[in-house]
Amino acid sequence: MTMFDHGQPTYAEVNRDVLSSMLETGPRYWMLLGTTMTIAGVCFFMPWIYQLIVGVGAAGMNRNALWGTYLSNFIFWIGLSHSGTLLSAVLHITNSQWRKSIYRSAEAMTLFSLMTAALFVMVHVGRLWFVHWSFPIPNPMGLWPNFRSPLMFDVMAITTYLTASSIFIYMGSVPDFAAVRDVSTGIRRRLYTVFSFGWRGTAREWHTLGAAYMFFAVFVIPLAVSVHSIVSWDFALSIVPGLHHTIFAPYFVCGAIYSGTAGIVTVMYMLRKFMNFERYIGEKHLDYLGKLLLVLSMLWTYINILELFTTWYSGTSFEMEALDFRMFGFYAPLYWEMILFCAFVPLLMLFRKIRLSWNKMLVVSILINIGMLTERFIIVATSQPRKFLPDAFGFYFPSWIEFSITFGSFAIFTTLFLIFIKWVPAVSIYEVKETLKPLRRDA
Repeated sequence: MTMFDHGQPTYAEVNRDVLSSMLETGPRYWMLLGTTMTIAGVCFFMPWIYQLIVGVGAAGMNRNALWGTYLSNFIFWIGLSHSGTLLSAVLHITNSQWRKSIYRSAEAMTLFSLMTAALFVMVHVGRLWFVHWSFPIPNPMGLWPNFRSPLMFDVMAITTYLTASSIFIYMGSVPDFAAVRDVSTGIRRRLYTVFSFGWRGTAREWHTLGAAYMFFAVFVIPLAVSVHSIVSWDFALSIVPGLHHTIFAPYFVCGAIYSGTAGIVTVMYMLRKFMNFERYIGEKHLDYLGKLLLVLSMLWTYINILELFTTWYSGTSFEMEALDFRMFGFYAPLYWEMILFCAFVPLLMLFRKIRLSWNKMLVVSILINIGMLTERFIIVATSQPRKFLPDAFGFYFPSWIEFSITFGSFAIFTTLFLIFIKWVPAVSIYEVKETLKPLRRDA
């Protein structure tokens, strides 16, 4: 299976195809951008403003359930962010050539997923004007963050991973910024002159870039694992039945890579179909991503079976009651939908015909992420409202504000990605050229 679906391009064709996706903008792009911005404003920011005015009581959370979809969505978006930078770093270290066409967009997915996740922390906090209290800066009230609080775990995790991911994607884009600079005019040329840091492509610059990029690739891998482990401690450090599990750290990391890889498949489909990258994102990438999803689905299934076994083996009535409610209670249909979409649907990728079909893989990837979004919701909705004493049991169901903000978050992510592809080459120009074989001379 070759790297390029429609024949190997020349250096000039790589420049033309990638740069034209940035410099040539049709009416369809502006219509799509306007639609996503409108949905983000109407479905996310307007309900959020309403909640700020009337209070967090506008959401479905209550005294029994202090956490709701805002926290579950936060975990989902943090998880979705993991595969981009993590997969790019691992494949760079192992010198996998098929990575070079897709890693830039995968890393962008990491960046914008983290930004969306950060928004959910602010939505969950409620009183947005006090959000600066979560940063260790002097203030007139003499308040300092409580670093034992799970909220501070999240702040530190997001800021650390966002900083590292931003540097990682920017550093790898500098040579491509120089390529855009050389074909641009006016204000765009001046901007990319600044972005490219005077890049000239000398041997010393390439050597420095390679060493720095390898350093960050090695640095990002343990960082990504630790970040989602920290997020899992938001739940596992409690003594609430259904949350107090030592398996949560690897469970969350596996689920993060799983949902993130499915997200990469969705993003690659959109780039291939609407940005005319069929030549650079082909069947080989789809085949490898499909195999990776298959392995991750089996690992995710194993961890779920292990969680069920340890709950049963514990023999405690609290854990058994929590498991019974999760599997057979009000939210049981969502639980079994999660099992269907995340454990059984991916088994279709055992068949090569499925793995090499873009339309079928798109459906599979979307179903997986629906299942993973459901998983995060079930963790919150079936545990916190039902702790120890039956007479203190409550019930949690999301309000229309929570449904609207959840839907609007996808519009925010899409809007950020649409802006990104017009300012940063979605396919790495110089790394794609590294995969070309010297078959013929450029014109």
